[in-house]
Amino acid sequence: MKFFLFDVISFAVILWVLWKYARPFINGVAATRQEKIRVQFDEAAQAKADAESAASEAEAQMADVQAEAARLREEAQEQGEQILAQHRQQAETEAERITANAQAQIEIDRAQALAQLRREVGALTVTSTGRLVEEALGDDERQKRSVERFIAELENAHGKAKS
Repeated sequence: MKFFLFDVISFAVILWVLWKYARPFINGVAATRQEKIRVQFDEAAQAKADAESAASEAEAQMADVQAEAARLREEAQEQGEQILAQHRQQAETEAERITANAQAQIEIDRAQALAQLRREVGALTVTSTGRLVEEALGDDERQKRSVERFIAELENAHGKAKS
């Protein structure tokens, strides 16, 4: 029992020394640790708030960018349609001009062909008539008959006119 009483007294002294000197140090370390944890929680809460704010700003910017992109797509589509309409109009105008020029050239070619044909027909007629007149004048008997027939026709025409 002697040892027991010595053990209890030793334990009580160690406990009192710890309580007197170690407790304030442990409490100070614990308080410092608690303060660090509280500061870390505050910093984490602030970082979370900043991140949420940045995320909100990023979402707002993304919405703005998407709206701007949609607007630019619409403008590009409208401009594309306008350019397409202009090119279509230019093509139609050019086709009309080419068609009109072709029609005019066809008319010019037709008129030239008709004039050439008339000249050739006139030349052939003159040549043929000249041959016929030569043949007709070359034969005296024929000339007499032609003159007599002409006179007879005149007399008939004159006689019918009197009646």
